This record gives sequence, C-alpha cells and structure tokens, in this order.
Amino acid sequence: PAPQCKLRSIDGNGESWNSVTITDRGAIIKLGGTASRGRLPLLWGLTMPDKKSSIDASSQHLDWNLLKYFAVIVEAGGITRAAKRLGRKQSAVSLALMRLEQRLNARLCRRGPGGFALTEEGQRLAKSCALLSDHIQHLPESIVEGAVVVRGPIRIRLISNLVNEKLDEIIASFNKKYPDIELLVDVATWANVVDSLLRQDIDIGVAPTPNKRAELNYFPVFKEVHRPYCGLGHRLFGQRVTSASNMVNDAFILTGSDEPDQLSDFRLKHALGGHVAGITEHLEEARRLAVLGVGICFLPEGYAAPDVAAGRLWPLLGKRGMPDMQIYIITNPKGPLHLSRQLFIQELTAVMVREAAPPSLKKAALVSTQQMTKQKKGISPAR
Repeated sequence: PAPQCKLRSIDGNGESWNSVTITDRGAIIKLGGTASRGRLPLLWGLTMPDKKSSIDASSQHLDWNLLKYFAVIVEAGGITRAAKRLGRKQSAVSLALMRLEQRLNARLCRRGPGGFALTEEGQRLAKSCALLSDHIQHLPESIVEGAVVVRGPIRIRLISNLVNEKLDEIIASFNKKYPDIELLVDVATWANVVDSLLRQDIDIGVAPTPNKRAELNYFPVFKEVHRPYCGLGHRLFGQRVTSASNMVNDAFILTGSDEPDQLSDFRLKHALGGHVAGITEHLEEARRLAVLGVGICFLPEGYAAPDVAAGRLWPLLGKRGMPDMQIYIITNPKGPLHLSRQLFIQELTAVMVREAAPPSLKKAALVSTQQMTKQKKGISPAR
C-alpha cells in the first residue's frame, strides 16, 4: 500500500466485470457483477502520491556538484581515476557518489571484481549529464548572442609579482574580446585569496595552494620556480655555486609567513637561512635588499629575470632541483552567477586548449579564427 492513499467510488458502466488495473498513478479496482437497471457496480480507485511532484521537490535540494563528480567518474571509467583527475581523495569521490545515489534513491553503478559498470539508471543520468554539460559550455555564447557589448566588473585577487606569459595571454585575450568588462584587481597572500573565494568576495583567484579545498575549482596555469639570488656587492656575485652547502653561512632575506611551503622545506633541508639579514612580507622589498647586497634571497625566476639581465642580480644555483609551486586560477562554483566570470573561465579554457594543442592544430585554429574575423567584417577569406 502506498502512503497517504485515498479511496474513492465511481459509477460503473452497466457491464459484467471483475478486474484490477495498475497504472503509474495508482490502482483501479473494479468490483461487481452484471449491472441492473437500478443498481450499478462500484468502481473503486486507489490514488497514490504524485511521483513527479516528489521528484520536483527533491531536485530543488540537489547539489549540482554531485552531478559534476558523477560525470567525471563516468568519463574516467571509475572512482580511482576520477579522484586523480579531480585532484581529490578517493574517499571524497566515493562519498559524493553515495550522496547522489541517496538523493536520487537509485543505484547508479556497480563496483566489484568485474570492474566498474553503470546501471540502467546510471546510463540515463550519464546521458543527462552530458547534455547538461554541453548546455553549460555554450551558455555564454547563447546569452551574449546578438548583444552589442558585455559590461560589468570582474573581481580578481592574486598573489604579488606573478610573471608568466600564459597568465598574461589569458588576461589580454579576455580584455580584447570584452573591453567593456572592468577588471578589478588587487593583491593578497595566497591564504587571503582562498578565504576571499570561500566568502564569495571575489570572482577569480590566482595563487598557489598547499591543500585544495573541495568547494573550489582549480585550473593549473604554470609552475613558479624559486631560486636564490644575490646582488652586485655580495661575495658570491658572478661565481658558479653548485651546492647549497656553499651558502650555509651566508645571511638570507626571508619573506616571512607568506613564504611557500616548498621553499621553507628546501631551506630547512639544506640548513639555509640560519643567519637572517632581513625579513619582509613584500616581495618588492625583498628584491630591493637582495639588489643592495644585504643578503641572499629566494625569488621567483620570472620576477628576477629583468634584474639578472641588467646585471643587478646573480642566480646562485641551477634550475634543477629548485623548489617550485603550481599556480592556479581558482573559482568558487557556488559564487554568484554573472556573465563576466563565466566568460573569463571560458577564455581561460580556450587558451589552455590552444597551449596543449600540437603545432599543426594551433596553425589550423589560427587560420580558422582569421577567416571568421574577415567574414564578420564582410571580407571574403582568401582562397
């Protein structure tokens, strides 16, 4: 028996019958014999709760991130590979799948010695997720199609003095396509960048991270390598230093609490920085002290490059084995939805795809883009 059932009677049609009809809305039970002129058989209808309304109510509380996890599990062909692709622990991905199955009240996949396989319900949901992903991917184009300009601010917070061509290309390409979108940029520590995203104070963060947060999305952009440098007046300037042990007794300039964990581990491993010449939270001031010869300072390779080229700084160790950290563009998928952020993520993805493509495909994409530009201007592409 279904919960909250109701029983109702309906006049019969004067025929002789006994039957039970089951439908998706309940059971129709017909009782009675041959109808007489004054007496008609009874028709009892058992009505059940509306399945559609209960599904609608459930979908209002569905965490859409669970669908993303499921889509990656399907694409990767299992939970273990999906966890690696998402950069999450296997237990976290398993828990997300279990929560989704509980929410939908359906088993979506089977896991066992035979491997990973989707159930019929899982196959239907996988198709729906694929359609949903396609709609989301083309959402920005569908929204701005036919629009003259796209306006609005985008709030970006990043760590200081990041130097990377790929990051510059993403920002420049975005600005070229959407010049009326305001770029509101400020600088903070990596911890503040992450906290600001969790509080939804900003739209885009650019920073390293020692531990990924499950609530955020991470797009790897480049690895920032840190090397030790000294200034023109330092005793090691111009010398070839092949071992960190040669610098153990030298004074160092430290960057305080904002020093990356990878760099701190490297210094402790080689006993560097026991003699401190200065401490500053600002990379610009650490660089200034190094240029003046106050002490040795670890600086990002790209940031120090202009001073090395000008003869103001000297790198003391080779690139091999130097501490590096992955720099990410970070977003909060639960943040307020607005077009400028979505378009920035779209441009980021496009640049990353272009960078990963083989040279032949890059050339074909460039030719295609040039032809589209000419067509927009009313110029026929050259044959």
